Amino acid sequence: MVGAPMTFWAYLLRCADNSFYCGHTDNLEMRMNQHQAGQIEGHTRHRRPVALVWSQEFPTRLEALEAERRIKGWTRAKKEALVCGDWQEMSRLARNRQVAGRPSTSSGRTDVGTRAEDHA
Repeated sequence: MVGAPMTFWAYLLRCADNSFYCGHTDNLEMRMNQHQAGQIEGHTRHRRPVALVWSQEFPTRLEALEAERRIKGWTRAKKEALVCGDWQEMSRLARNRQVAGRPSTSSGRTDVGTRAEDHA
């Protein structure tokens, strides 16, 4: 008997202080409960309650992690556009960033600066 394929999620939370937190998981419901209960060390623990404002399903953990890392490199304005589903604004913000000549932080590379605690 073959098990069901595993699903992975990248997600974006809006915290009580209006900041964003981006993460990835293989169990979105459980991870949300952990964030709400303050069981996750770091950014969200003292910024509760949190609200799930965006999530996307991925077939592999690597793809979910790459999405998380890309989004973490985005500006607040681009994250807001993602939450609103404003693809035109996201595209405009991406073009403006390229025109400004700033280096991209959204390469999705997963081999630099990997820490075990980032994947909890």
